[in-house]
Amino acid sequence: MRIVAATNRDLQAAVANGSFRKDLFFRLNVVSIKLPPLRERSLDIPILVEHFLERATPPGALPRRFSEAAMERMLGYDWPGNVRELENCIERTLALAGGARLEVEDLPSPLQQARPPRFAPGMAGPVRPLAELEREAIFEALAQVKGDKILAARLLGIGKTTLYRKLKEYSGGAAVARAASGSASLAAGGGVQ
Repeated sequence: MRIVAATNRDLQAAVANGSFRKDLFFRLNVVSIKLPPLRERSLDIPILVEHFLERATPPGALPRRFSEAAMERMLGYDWPGNVRELENCIERTLALAGGARLEVEDLPSPLQQARPPRFAPGMAGPVRPLAELEREAIFEALAQVKGDKILAARLLGIGKTTLYRKLKEYSGGAAVARAASGSASLAAGGGVQ
């Protein structure tokens, strides 16, 4: 027999303070999986929304979808009730909304008040090519250490030969032109020692 149990309580602390039986804890704690709350996994929200929409739609019925604005509100909400709250929200919205397109007005009022995220879920900003980020990091490090390549290499955690090779790659006109304005002179050789 296998038992799958879930809790949001710290059972080790409960065992320590005597409010949970130690023997039962060790019987249950064979494989422990820690799952972060939904507010920390915003990339999962669109996937879960799609799953709950498909599950709640009867066979042969017209598929219903959330508008982009409604999805942004769901992404901006903290979800204190986690996945159960998300599922209940979708079921409620489907039961009360009339059209195939589910709008912000169809959401429960706490979600209507939620602030949409500034960027795509799980991202700190727009996606940029890795080479561009690397180039900016190198030029910013050089600017911080006033052009000292050895110190810049240490700051970046790379070898000085790697830094010299990267600077040689960036010495092409296009790379220098795209460099941050304060660091552009470093890329062109001005002030770099």
